[in-house]
Amino acid sequence: MFGLLALVAAALFAGAAFYISFAEQPARLGLDDRAALVHWKPAYARGYAMQASLAVAGFLLGAAAWWMTGEVLWLAGAVVLVANWPYTLLIIMPVNRELEAIAPESADSASRTLLTRWGHLHLRRTMLGGVATVLYLWAALS
Repeated sequence: MFGLLALVAAALFAGAAFYISFAEQPARLGLDDRAALVHWKPAYARGYAMQASLAVAGFLLGAAAWWMTGEVLWLAGAVVLVANWPYTLLIIMPVNRELEAIAPESADSASRTLLTRWGHLHLRRTMLGGVATVLYLWAALS
């Protein structure tokens, strides 16, 4: 049961990250500099809360599945999924802080460059979520 719940959490994480990377971010970059920044701020706050919770839940559930079954694929998926936390804190968070510090009326090409960079960095979160989902699926089918 833990494994299937871990798979659901990872798939939700990956799906949300995929949506952000391939729908929301391109649409945001289609806006002018000010509107793009204004859109990013609340979207980031909501996405952070959702994805952080899914990463932790998916990690704990995957670790529990590994503990119960001894199947190393559950542990591998758990580690990959929770790797989003240090990646976000160490690599993405500095960009987040810069973007959060920019007042909407000060948005310009520099804020757009940061938003574009943020999108590229977020794409790696999408990949981590996808890899964790595949590992969990593989474990569930083993």
